[in-house]
Amino acid sequence: MLGFERVVVADYQRGVQLRDGRLQEVLVPGVYTRFDPLNRVRVDLYDLNRPEITVARADQYLRSSPETMVDHVVEQRMGAHELGLVRIDGKLAGFLTPSAKALYWRDSLPVEVERLDLSGEASLSPKLVRELLSVGSDLSRTVAGLFVLQEVPAGQVGLLRIDGRIDSVLQPGLYGFVRLQRQLVLEVLDLRVQSTEVSGQEILTRDKVSLRANLSASWRIVDPVRARTSVADYADALYRELQFGLRQAIGTRTLDALLANKGELDQVVADYAAPKLAGYGLELMGVGIKDLILPGEMKHLLNQVVEAEKQAAANLIRRREETAATRSLLNTAKLMEGSPVLMRLKELESLEKIVDKVGNLTVVGGLDGVLNQLLPK
Repeated sequence: MLGFERVVVADYQRGVQLRDGRLQEVLVPGVYTRFDPLNRVRVDLYDLNRPEITVARADQYLRSSPETMVDHVVEQRMGAHELGLVRIDGKLAGFLTPSAKALYWRDSLPVEVERLDLSGEASLSPKLVRELLSVGSDLSRTVAGLFVLQEVPAGQVGLLRIDGRIDSVLQPGLYGFVRLQRQLVLEVLDLRVQSTEVSGQEILTRDKVSLRANLSASWRIVDPVRARTSVADYADALYRELQFGLRQAIGTRTLDALLANKGELDQVVADYAAPKLAGYGLELMGVGIKDLILPGEMKHLLNQVVEAEKQAAANLIRRREETAATRSLLNTAKLMEGSPVLMRLKELESLEKIVDKVGNLTVVGGLDGVLNQLLPK
């Protein structure tokens, strides 16, 4: 009929009726017929499956016409130091930041708002941490902005800083903290044994020979708080002390001393670096010098020295053997001089050696004739 308007509000809906832009009433499920020839009345329908009220100026309507809205709307207002966790039908659906407020339909899905006191402890319960980790992708960025969620693995430890101060040391486990209204940083340190390489160090020995040295060290953190407060970067301090210890060990010794006892250098470096690293909360487990590399020309000279030493040793052994052989020959001659029988036996031995090399032998005058020809007087 001309001028009449029919409006249907379903069971899952609420209607907001405005006349000339002013709130008149909230319509519950039913069929409504209005006579409005001048189109002064407008009805907006809202789905109760979306509990939060998105009506423009809804807050103003609640203040100007509380008797109209109070039976249909619930207001949630956060304090200056409160964070609200909004659960719809038992599922986390959003957050209300400090001093924020929101309106929800009373007859919609169940809405609960859990309030977190930001002026108290920053830590969250394990149950809440697991709930925050399981949110969907639509809320994950918001969660990352409001909370710090961190797992501390076995063999590691966490340092919690709040407003620049170390608040607590966290053992392995799953942790969550509210980052609103505070500067919060959670750092994880590895307590397991680690290794550091100090490579390519050009160092002069005490006798001005240039060496290139490589060192490997194993270490671990024993005091996490001291490691992060006594020095800006404990890894850099570790490298520096190992480097200084290596220079101390090589720079105070000659090349010959270094080559004669390379194993001693490990202990020298450890004795230098270990006390200093202990002041940084680090324990030096072991040090090993992997390489001592000489320049090419110095290596050539050393090879010549070694070759000369070996040659001299060989000559000495050769002369020693020649002297022993001469002495033995002299002793034999003296014995033969005083014993004709021994002389005769020596002659027969020599004859036997000669005969072995002769194919045909003609004997004239018997054995004495052969001897006289071979050994003329």
